[in-house]
Amino acid sequence: MAQKINLLQSKKQLFLLGFLLVISLFVGCTTSVIDSNVEITDRRWSYRRHILTSFEIKDNTKAYNIYFKLRHTADYKYANIFILAHFKDGKNTVTRRYQYKLAKNDGEWLGSGSGNLFTYTLPMLTNYHFPKNGKFEIEIEQNMRDNPLLEVSDVGLTVSKSSGN
Repeated sequence: MAQKINLLQSKKQLFLLGFLLVISLFVGCTTSVIDSNVEITDRRWSYRRHILTSFEIKDNTKAYNIYFKLRHTADYKYANIFILAHFKDGKNTVTRRYQYKLAKNDGEWLGSGSGNLFTYTLPMLTNYHFPKNGKFEIEIEQNMRDNPLLEVSDVGLTVSKSSGN
């Protein structure tokens, strides 16, 4: 009887070890440098509410992809969004304006839906090489005519190594 219990415990430990190994492989293979998401209070994104994301690039010989993440409700009243992105490397700041289409001409949302929320992951820079290793910041602000911009629930950024690396 004691041998059966020891054998059962050994199998459980072996299974647990294998499971942890598989999980660590998946976690270790992730290419994300940063994946941020900031909730917009009361779904009212004002001009003053800039979303700041800081991250570190350790290998600037690799290409990276930078994506803008957005989530809004079905009550968002525009078919697009304009944002300003301020790319900062500590000394220099480069600002770019982006426009993203969020709905088809017939009003159907292009984002993936979950109930009343629609989610987008939109390209900002793809296969981008950072000029150096080090710390960087990207600051996002809404650039629409409404202040505050209503029914935006979350905003964020993803910076990840390009799959071509």
